[in-house]
Amino acid sequence: QVHLVESGGGLVQAGGSLRLSCAASRLTFSTFSTYTMGWFRQSPGKEREFVASISWGGGRTYYGESVKGRFTISRDNAKNMVYLQMESLKPEDTAVYYCAADQWGERKIVPREYTNWGQGTQVTVSS
Repeated sequence: QVHLVESGGGLVQAGGSLRLSCAASRLTFSTFSTYTMGWFRQSPGKEREFVASISWGGGRTYYGESVKGRFTISRDNAKNMVYLQMESLKPEDTAVYYCAADQWGERKIVPREYTNWGQGTQVTVSS
């Protein structure tokens, strides 16, 4: 079981930027580099939505349609970290953002494909 802790959420005005971080730990029998990492978000009354993912090798990234061109996912395997740089934020980006991890695999864009989840961090974008 991988322990994930998100940070970096907060309140920002529309058009602003935020960088979310996710720290992975308790990788008892595996290394961080073998995990595909994802970001999802969920707002009240809505289903959990795919935001971005980065493959275990780090070579491929995938984005939800609503964030393409504005958000960038990256990872630092040496630090067991994954990041989500968010630019040109909009009020509709307001949600709790979750970090997720699952070993191997490539294009994981559905919540059920992930076995490890963080507690989430709130992002609020004011208009």
